[in-house]
Amino acid sequence: MSANSPPNAAELRQVMFGLGLAMLLSALDQTIVVTAMPTIAADLGDPQDLPWIVTAYLIAATVVTPLYGKFADVYGRRRVILVGVATFVIGSAACALAPSMTALAGARVIQGLGGGGLISLGQTIVADLVSPRERGRYQSYFAAVFITSSIAGPALGGFFSQFWHWSLIFWINLPLGVAALLIVNSRLKRLPELRHPHRVDYLGAALLIAGSGLLVLALGWGGVRYPWGSVPILGLLGASALAWSLFAWRTARVEEPLIPMRILGLRIVRDAIMSSSFGIGGFVGLSVVMPIFYEVCAGMNASDSGLTLIPLMVGTVAGATASGRLMAHLKHYKAVPLLGLGAGFLATLGAAFMMKADAGRSLLSLNALLAVTTFGIGGMLPIATVSVQNAVDSRDLGTATASMQFFRQLAAAAIVALFAALAIGGGRAQLLEDLKTNADGAALLSSFRLVFLALAVCVGLSFVFLARMEERPLRGERRV
Repeated sequence: MSANSPPNAAELRQVMFGLGLAMLLSALDQTIVVTAMPTIAADLGDPQDLPWIVTAYLIAATVVTPLYGKFADVYGRRRVILVGVATFVIGSAACALAPSMTALAGARVIQGLGGGGLISLGQTIVADLVSPRERGRYQSYFAAVFITSSIAGPALGGFFSQFWHWSLIFWINLPLGVAALLIVNSRLKRLPELRHPHRVDYLGAALLIAGSGLLVLALGWGGVRYPWGSVPILGLLGASALAWSLFAWRTARVEEPLIPMRILGLRIVRDAIMSSSFGIGGFVGLSVVMPIFYEVCAGMNASDSGLTLIPLMVGTVAGATASGRLMAHLKHYKAVPLLGLGAGFLATLGAAFMMKADAGRSLLSLNALLAVTTFGIGGMLPIATVSVQNAVDSRDLGTATASMQFFRQLAAAAIVALFAALAIGGGRAQLLEDLKTNADGAALLSSFRLVFLALAVCVGLSFVFLARMEERPLRGERRV
């Protein structure tokens, strides 16, 4: 395979297998940890810091994603993705050995530094090889990865934490990571080394890291560790605003900024980023707080709560697969995800009004409504990704894809922190006791009504921005 000739079907399958295994690391780690969170809190203590098991990973993964995109354009895709996988494996070992919640959160930061670029790099490599018109069809390869992680992740997380030990959810990454390193290296050697003469704006990167990190930290602590109007929270928000302002100033003046304005200046890019950010943020936030609902409010054990999450995860994958497959065959390819998001908005409102004293006996109806919501969110994701890649020049492909993933992950980190504050902010003092005594968690039901109302707002905003997004014809040729 050369840069001038398209890969054949067999070569594409080999590349997809290598990328899929690398992406499985990141995808599995996000789903396998959620059902073990209450058990980890009971073992390590500090239940008020429970959301940081996810948020610490998301912060680190978020802030390095634009750098991964820029480095991939400058140094080549294969080298950068190998560094990401190796860092992820090292972080996984540190997570498994963590003796406290603080140490675990720190190890999750290392994991995030490695995993932050795996998904965007995989999407960028596919964009190198497949035309925009055919790209949606290849979402089914990645959908298979997320189906595997969606089904196996919650079930394994619950099983390990209930019957063995929660550290196994991190040890399992070591053999997977070693296999990914070997397979990715051998498969991606067949790809042309695509490089572009970019410069890396390290000062801009530092400002971006500071702004996004401080924002997520404020959202994670607000209403949980400190009151929203307290000096620490207001100070963090003010410092974040200052860092973002300096980043915007730097972006407007530097010759080659970390995220070029020629990318963000496109309305189609802005609308796609906003739609997917609210959608994926709502989905990740929901997947993080629902195990708390199942185990505290509905009285489930960790293993059962993992199985109960499967319909929500599969709904997202099914929506992504359906819209990705149909994208090349429909002139108005936004119609399918718009219908899905509209139905999801109504379903989420219905879930909010189900939160009452007997909510634990209505889990089938609740999960059915939430599965409709996640189907709509999933249907939006490939449309937004391919639309951005279809709109930018080939020199900006890696940067644009990574920038989109950055804003998605920033939204996910912020919304996870917000959902966690809504879910346990009013009942955090009782959370550990409820886990130990199998209490019915009635005090938390009203908090979850707020969570579902916030989810409805996220889905509604995702619908609005997708409806605004320009529907450009998909090109039939590769960009390289």
